[in-house]
Amino acid sequence: MIRRLVKIAGALLALLVLYVAVTFTQVWWASRQDAPRSASAIVVLGAAQWDGRPSPVLAQRLEHAADLYARGLAQLVIVTGGKQAGDRITQGMAGFQYLRGKGVPESALKVEVDGVDTYTELSASALIVGNAGLPPEVILVSDPYHMFRAQAIAREVGLRASPSPTDTSSTFAQLARETAAVAVGRIVSFRRLSNWLN
Repeated sequence: MIRRLVKIAGALLALLVLYVAVTFTQVWWASRQDAPRSASAIVVLGAAQWDGRPSPVLAQRLEHAADLYARGLAQLVIVTGGKQAGDRITQGMAGFQYLRGKGVPESALKVEVDGVDTYTELSASALIVGNAGLPPEVILVSDPYHMFRAQAIAREVGLRASPSPTDTSSTFAQLARETAAVAVGRIVSFRRLSNWLN
């Protein structure tokens, strides 16, 4: 009996290791893909800002979005992200001001200001796209390590997303964190995971 339980436990552990390894490979592979397609909107996922000045991470995302817009891949840019404790301005508004300063017309910008994580930002972006009467095709802009989870969440909220990460590198620690988030989110749903963490 004990031997059988040990075998079962060993098999379950092997399956868990395989699941995590496959997920890590998927996260890593997605981090290397840059395949934007013509879409209804470019969605820029939020990152830190300092009193209206985008952090280097957010600035890279916004610069990349401005380039995609200039290439004519979409006629709308959605900038996302709410406030952190002590902030006077949201990440979305900081992105709006930055892109407007880069020459993106105000009429081409939509701002999401309540998102606290990728799920809530993309869920709100799906509403913006839907309320505008546009098809659900979007281009996702974020850091490379983030792309697999962002695309998975986009599917969950009804968006069809093509990836276009910034030209930055991903550390093993970043890929490992994303692997953990994806591994759990695919089992319990990313919406439920977002609720647990916020």
